Amino acid sequence: MHKFDEMYAQWPPKGQVQFQSQSPGGQGQVQVQGVREHYRGYAQWLARQPQEAMRARREEAEMIFRRVGITFAVYGAKDEDGAGTERLIPFDLIPRIIPAGEWASMERGLVQRVTALNRFLHDVYHDQEIIRAGIIPPDQILNNAQFRKEMMGVYVPHRIYSHVSGIDIVRAPNEQGEGEYYVLEDNLRVPSGVSYMLEDRKMMMRLFPDLFGAHRVAPVMHYPDLLLETLRASAQPGAPDPTVVVLTPGMYNSAYFEHAFLAQQMGIELVEGQDLFVKDRYVYMRTTRGPKRVDVIYRRVDDDFLDPSVFRPTSTLGCAGLLDAYSAGNVTICNAVGTGVADDKSIYPYVPDMIEFYLGEKPILKNVPTWLCRNPDDLGYVLAHLKDLVVKEVHGAGGYGMLIGPAATQQELEDFGKAVRANPSGYIAQPTLSLSSCPTFVESGIAPRHIDLRPFVLSGKDVQMVPGGLTRVALKDGSLVVNSSQGGGTKDTWILEV
Repeated sequence: MHKFDEMYAQWPPKGQVQFQSQSPGGQGQVQVQGVREHYRGYAQWLARQPQEAMRARREEAEMIFRRVGITFAVYGAKDEDGAGTERLIPFDLIPRIIPAGEWASMERGLVQRVTALNRFLHDVYHDQEIIRAGIIPPDQILNNAQFRKEMMGVYVPHRIYSHVSGIDIVRAPNEQGEGEYYVLEDNLRVPSGVSYMLEDRKMMMRLFPDLFGAHRVAPVMHYPDLLLETLRASAQPGAPDPTVVVLTPGMYNSAYFEHAFLAQQMGIELVEGQDLFVKDRYVYMRTTRGPKRVDVIYRRVDDDFLDPSVFRPTSTLGCAGLLDAYSAGNVTICNAVGTGVADDKSIYPYVPDMIEFYLGEKPILKNVPTWLCRNPDDLGYVLAHLKDLVVKEVHGAGGYGMLIGPAATQQELEDFGKAVRANPSGYIAQPTLSLSSCPTFVESGIAPRHIDLRPFVLSGKDVQMVPGGLTRVALKDGSLVVNSSQGGGTKDTWILEV
C-alpha cells in the first residue's frame, strides 16, 4: 500500500491508492478510491494496463531515445576504455498531472517572480537602489563571484536580462499540513532541460495517443516558436529582421543535444565560438557565402568562457571582442552577461523582498525557509542541526556540493561541518522537505518517487510560458535528488485545460 501524494486532494492524503502486482507479466490491480479528481480518469485507465504492455512501451521509448541521440554526457564518468560516457535520461511512462486552477496560480507567481528578478538585475547594474535601501547587504552583491562589473551601465533592450528562466518548484506541506508549491531555486544563467520536456511529450503522444483523446492536456510543442519570438524581440533597436544563433560549447557539452535540437526546431544556425568573429564592434558568423552579421546570440556558454579578451583568457569556447560589441549595443546576448548574481543561492532568500521592493506586491510563490551560514546566528543553528538539514554550496549545481543530513553518515556530517566552518559564506541550509511524490513505473512495478518541476519562463516584450515544464523524478527509492547527473529521470507534465 503506497501513499501517492500528487494524487490526493488533501495533505497529508486522507485516502490511498493500492497497486497489487501479480506477476512480472501480470495485470496491475488499482483501487482508485481517494484519488485526486484530476487523476481519476488516468488512474482508471492505468488499472486496465498489463504491466507487460507497460514494460514493452518503456523499452520502445528507450530504443527511440537512443536512436535519436537524446543523451547527456556525465562529467568525470568513464567507460571500460577510459572514454567519457553518455547516458539516456530515464523516461517514466506515468505523467505528472496538474489541474488548471493550480497551474493558473503558479503561472501568476512565476510571472511575478521573474519580473522582479529582471528588475533586480537592471537595478544592480545601474542605480543599485536595493542596496541603498539596505535590503540586501552590499558585499553579497558587489563581492559576489557572479557580479560582472563590466555590465555596469550597459543598455539591455527592454531591461530584460534573463530571457529564459528555469524556476525549480516543489510541492510540500505548509504549516497547516496542506500541499503548497514552493520555489526551490532560480536558474537564470543557461537553464537547460526544455528539450526533454518536448521530447517527453512527443513520446507520450506516440505511445499513448488514446490518452490525449480522453484528457484535455494543454499543448507545449509550440515552445520553440515562443522562444524564437522572445529572442527576436530582444534584438537591439535598428535590427528589423534580426539574425539569431545558438552558441554552444560544442558536442562534448552535457546539453549539446538540447542546443542542436533547439537550433533545428527554431530554424536558426548552431554555432561554436570559432564560427564567430568581431569586426568594428559588430559580431559576424562565418558562412560558405561569406560573413553574416549576427544580432542575437542565444548563448549556452557560461560567462567565464564567452570572451577571452575580458574573462578567462584561455577559453576557446567564446569569441574575442564579444563583450565590446555587446556594450556598444550591436548585439544582444541571451541570457545577459551577469545574470548569475540573481540566481546565486545566497541571493535566493531575498527574492520575496525584491518582489515587494520592485512590484509592491506580496509573493504568490513562497521560498523554502533558508539559513544563510554567513550570518553567525544561522551558522550556529545549522552546525547544531546538520543531521536534520539540507546544506548546499552557494555556487553548487547538479546535485553536487550538498549534504542531505537525514541520509548522511556520521563521517559525512563531520566532514561537511568542517567545510561549512571553514567557509560559512559559501553555504546555505534548508529544512528537509517532505517533497510530494508521484506514481512511477520502476522495475518492481508502480511505486512513489519524489519529484520537482522546472517551468521555463520566457521574458521579451511580454512574459510568457507554455503550460507545464520538465518534471524531474528521483528514481532511487527514498531519494530527494532529482538531477539527471545523480540518477534522476523525467516525466511528461500534463496541465489540464479544464
